[in-house]
Amino acid sequence: MKKLLSIMLASILVIGMLGACSKKEGNNKVLIMGTSADYKPYEYIETQKSEDVIGFDVDIAKYIGKELGYEIKIKDMDFSGLLTAMEAGKVDFVMAGMTPTEKRQKNADFTDIYYTAKNLIVSKDGSLQTLEDLKGKTVGVQTGSIQEGKAKELQENVTFDIQGRDKLPQLVQEIQAGRFDAAIIEDTVAKAYLDKFKDLKSIEIPEASDEAGSAIAFPKGSKYTDEFNKVIKKMQENGEMEKLIKKWFGGEQ
Repeated sequence: MKKLLSIMLASILVIGMLGACSKKEGNNKVLIMGTSADYKPYEYIETQKSEDVIGFDVDIAKYIGKELGYEIKIKDMDFSGLLTAMEAGKVDFVMAGMTPTEKRQKNADFTDIYYTAKNLIVSKDGSLQTLEDLKGKTVGVQTGSIQEGKAKELQENVTFDIQGRDKLPQLVQEIQAGRFDAAIIEDTVAKAYLDKFKDLKSIEIPEASDEAGSAIAFPKGSKYTDEFNKVIKKMQENGEMEKLIKKWFGGEQ
């Protein structure tokens, strides 16, 4: 009888433990962040150290996730396919130094801008000194990026050929190989290449407005947009955003 009672008690204990585990797992809220981990310092992989994606965007996403009670998991893919993947439900949101252009806003909701940078024309040996020098040249851009749109905008005044590549490092490789005369790259991202390859030089592209910047993309009508906006505002007010900007863009990395 004692043996039977012990077995029954043990069974009840096991069932209780399993129930507790299931409840914990069921309440574990996970959001999948789509990104393109070739955009240092926003998101990238230091393969010699780890296979994990790190960077400015990753730190922001994890901070927001912690504040809201979400576990953030990261899915790496080509930049040009990010919004399509989100529309297909493969990721919950996109964070990849992405600018909320009018075209993108037709298919996605965006948070407020959390960081603003500038665009550079990067060339070898400083062969390009002005925007007019682009005439007749081959200019590389990352496919689907805001820089691709910027290149098309510049074509309204100067005639040159635009060539797209899926990954940012490919642009620099093409310049070094002489297949591209230049590439349009965001300044904070270009800095690492300009520091590494001393033969690369750059000029800044003047911006007509301050509307350009990075924001987080969500599916249309997502409840997360407002939730994330509240934390972004909090980060900007409590100094956390400035801390991360200094960490990733201020030479402290």
